[in-house]
Amino acid sequence: MSKVPVLDTHKRRLEPCHPAVARRLLRNGQAAVYKRYPFTIILKREASSPKTTDYMLSIDPGSKCTGFAITDSENNIIACFELHHRGAAIKKGLSNRAGYRRSRRTRKRRHRPARWQNRSRKAPVLTTDGWKYKSFGQSSKDWIAPSLMSRVFNIHTWVNRLSKIYPISRLAVEHVKFDTQLMENPEISGVAYQRGTLFEAEVWEYLLEKFGRKCFYCGTKNVPLEKEHILPKAKGGTNRVSNLTVSCRDCNIKKGNCHPDEIEGELGKRVQSALRAAKKPLKDAQTVNTIRWKIVETLKATGLPIIHGTGGKTKWHRKQAGLPKTHYYDAACVASVPKLPAPPSVLAIHAVGYGHRRDLGGFQTVQTAPGFKRPYTRVENANGFQKLETVAMQTKKGRVVGCINSFDKTVAGKPQKLRIKTDWTAGDGRVSGNVTQLTRVQKRDGYAYQIVSSEKQEIRSTEKAAQLLLF
Repeated sequence: MSKVPVLDTHKRRLEPCHPAVARRLLRNGQAAVYKRYPFTIILKREASSPKTTDYMLSIDPGSKCTGFAITDSENNIIACFELHHRGAAIKKGLSNRAGYRRSRRTRKRRHRPARWQNRSRKAPVLTTDGWKYKSFGQSSKDWIAPSLMSRVFNIHTWVNRLSKIYPISRLAVEHVKFDTQLMENPEISGVAYQRGTLFEAEVWEYLLEKFGRKCFYCGTKNVPLEKEHILPKAKGGTNRVSNLTVSCRDCNIKKGNCHPDEIEGELGKRVQSALRAAKKPLKDAQTVNTIRWKIVETLKATGLPIIHGTGGKTKWHRKQAGLPKTHYYDAACVASVPKLPAPPSVLAIHAVGYGHRRDLGGFQTVQTAPGFKRPYTRVENANGFQKLETVAMQTKKGRVVGCINSFDKTVAGKPQKLRIKTDWTAGDGRVSGNVTQLTRVQKRDGYAYQIVSSEKQEIRSTEKAAQLLLF
């Protein structure tokens, strides 16, 4: 069951309480709301000799989403969180900035010598004063791309935030995968070791994850899928992963043993596309492998003891508990088998940053007609509300809570129009209104929040896992 973190008047961590106890303390005026996300209360008195039990924060790192789970000494799940990263947005922003700078250099000068050989790379290093950037010259040994380091920063930030409100005494993180072949025969080597006892199962799971668990040729879902050799073995194809995809039975029969160049029509185009897609690696796996040890190194700086989990142990614990595959349940199963029932809701945390340079106020030019531009003033804030701030909006359909997404153009003398993002799972998920309808919920801190029912998450994950039962 989910519990509410409690602090005393000196902000010392106390034993988390039941939500009903928190409501009674707030109703009687004995406590106040300290934070909305995660919801935390602070007592209006000092706690004499507070005693707390041991709590463990478990982490399941991922490329797009990282799961957090807090369990007590009896393996009961106290709270669950999902941290959604914005690595793709950072990569896109840096690529756009590089293009603007490259264009500016060439269009305003006849010639500018290349400078890429005398530039040094800087990598973030965790110190006692926080993250500092250190120059490593032209060596890229310790350098990690900013889009990847953002994931490490997010995990480090939330480990510190949760440790300040929950009495966490240890950490658990999944960072390696088990190797049954090496455990059974320590002397094995060569090709026999590379394939392993779970080679076929791992390849099949890799293909399902890479191609979205659907037929690559026709896009059909929720049907039995087969492992497909794009270049048939009869035509010289191999069993390498770069020659494999997934397809339904009908498409596999229709393709037959034909060479990709011999197939015409729409199927021929899809086969050629499969050849290109199969050669591309699974980006999510590469991302996690790149930052795996950086995350462990960062967690060691907290001074808390760390339990290192494996992917095999996490899966075994989850099956023992009978839980569906989600990021936060995987985190809860890193070190032990959790007990049920699980919390009814999960706090989804979305990394949004503090805004782009173009959102920080000043003047910007807008093109109204070919060859003509006029300046207009950017809206930095309105009535004390800033972009990416968590607010509540009173609409005709009721009260909605979200993050200020954008300020829209408004006629002079009228209340500033804006849009807030309330649903991060939908396509748009925005609601329009003006500043007179807003109430501040929490100041911006680089993240947006949404409370999601764990039942909906379980239904979504169950539908995804149902395909495995068809084979």
